[in-house]
Amino acid sequence: MQIKIEHIKENPISLLQSAGYIFQRHAGDEMSFIRPLAQAGYPRFHIYARVKDFNLLINIHLDQKRETYGKTTRHHGEYEDSDALKSEVQRIISIIQ
Repeated sequence: MQIKIEHIKENPISLLQSAGYIFQRHAGDEMSFIRPLAQAGYPRFHIYARVKDFNLLINIHLDQKRETYGKTTRHHGEYEDSDALKSEVQRIISIIQ
């Protein structure tokens, strides 16, 4: 799911930290953030964010559990149409704007 916060005036790391997100790393021109929902680290909300023309562009998904490996890599996440994800997007928007 994607979010666009227009005309940000603060550092994007500070903005997302105010919404409870933990900065993980830079990945190219994107920044990675997480907000764990349980002490074990999963499930968690996971954000990739970048700034373009003073707008904060956020891609968010819900990781249900750690990815699994075998013959193929499987990622256990929800990307769209999840009630939990929709609620989290509204929560982020209400805090940041």
